[in-house]
Amino acid sequence: MKIYLTAIIKAKEEHRTEVLEVLQNMVKETVKEEANELYTLHQGIEDKNQFVFYEIWKSKDGLEQHNQQPYIQAFGALIDEKLQEKPQIYLTEII
Repeated sequence: MKIYLTAIIKAKEEHRTEVLEVLQNMVKETVKEEANELYTLHQGIEDKNQFVFYEIWKSKDGLEQHNQQPYIQAFGALIDEKLQEKPQIYLTEII
C-alpha cells in the first residue's frame, strides 16, 4: 500500500537559510531512493519560514528505510534548535 505524507516545517527566521539548505539536500538524496515515487518541497508564499514536503512512498517499509538515512538524521539534529516547533507529519492514503 502506498503512503502519502505531508510534512510542515517551520524554521526560525534566523536559521531559515541553513534549514532550507538541509531540506534541499534531502530532496536531492531522497529522489534516488527506490521506494520513493514523489518528494517535493514547497515554501510558503506569505511565510517564507514555512516549508511543506509532499511525498509518495511505495510502502511503509520504504518510508521507514528513508527515515534511517543519514541526510534525514541530519535534519533531525536541527529540530530542537533551528525550528519553531516539531514538524507536523500527516500520513494518509487515498480513499
